[in-house]
Amino acid sequence: MSTEISELAEASKFATVTQPQWRSVASIIDQTLLIPAATQQQVQELCRQALRYEFASVFVNPTHAALAVSLLSGSGINVGTPVGFPLGASLTTTKRQEALEALRLGVSEMDMVMNIGALKSGDRNLVQNDIKGVATLAHDAGAILKVIIETSLLTLEEKIIACELSVAAGADFVKTSTGFLEGGATIDDVALMRGVVGDRAGVKASGGLHTLQDVLAMVHAGANRIGTSS
Repeated sequence: MSTEISELAEASKFATVTQPQWRSVASIIDQTLLIPAATQQQVQELCRQALRYEFASVFVNPTHAALAVSLLSGSGINVGTPVGFPLGASLTTTKRQEALEALRLGVSEMDMVMNIGALKSGDRNLVQNDIKGVATLAHDAGAILKVIIETSLLTLEEKIIACELSVAAGADFVKTSTGFLEGGATIDDVALMRGVVGDRAGVKASGGLHTLQDVLAMVHAGANRIGTSS
């Protein structure tokens, strides 16, 4: 955890958070708007917030990717979209086409849902090749790929396997949750994921995070990116 965020954790106890401290937290947040009813006006407001607080990125549905890219062009704030969202059960060819279209629109980050059913079926080759197919496209375009493993659906052993397969396939991050199911990010899951991937990949905590204390707890556990719509 960075020195700035460590200081923020201490300062927040006394409500004396300074601008540099809260900016250090903002810099690891993916500000997210993935609800089905999201409007262009809401996406515009999301981007205005990102510019004001200097978030790491904004995540929007693919239909709004071009708008977000145009609004944030030159700002240094990334635009991301989901792939295979929210179930992860799309064909690999479908996920690759989604990724290609998103990259063509200018996104620089993608959060892909793992094929969870394949993982639970023991088909590790399918899971790894599914991720690798999208990771290759992302990296060829200079983009980042995060893999959502949906921790609330997995056993302890499956979480470990999911992280290992993601790293082996070239993922840049493993991510806890889509946020569309009950049971989002937990401290134990984030700590486990960090323990498995070590310094080979990042860890993104997402799902049910609404407060500063939520964020700090996840960072302490090992997350270096936070997904939130709050």
